[in-house]
Amino acid sequence: MAKTMRTADRFGHREHVRLTWLAVRRHGVEGAVEVVSQGIQQTARYAGAPQKYHATVSRAWVELIGHHVMEERLDDFDAFAERNPALLDKRLLTRFYRSATLATPAARTAWVEPDLAPFPWRR
Repeated sequence: MAKTMRTADRFGHREHVRLTWLAVRRHGVEGAVEVVSQGIQQTARYAGAPQKYHATVSRAWVELIGHHVMEERLDDFDAFAERNPALLDKRLLTRFYRSATLATPAARTAWVEPDLAPFPWRR
């Protein structure tokens, strides 16, 4: 973990991807959606910023990461990240969603399907 968490105050996108990778490996995609979403909601509430939780963004990332976890079944996160560099790009969701769609109250509070392109495993 020390290799991934460079400092206690640094929890960036790569660290979120790693936690999601761990959750999917332990709970499967559907279980990880629940675990990750609840964790983000609790953290946002604790930080006094419950509005930071975004239901569609949270689930979309779990589904994207989960798809690759289930296909590859790698036991090493660094190898997983190296084979899936697009997952380390915070802008990846812009391939699937318009910014305006993600900005809606509906997307913030519930699941909204991608509106630019379907996820590859749902075609």
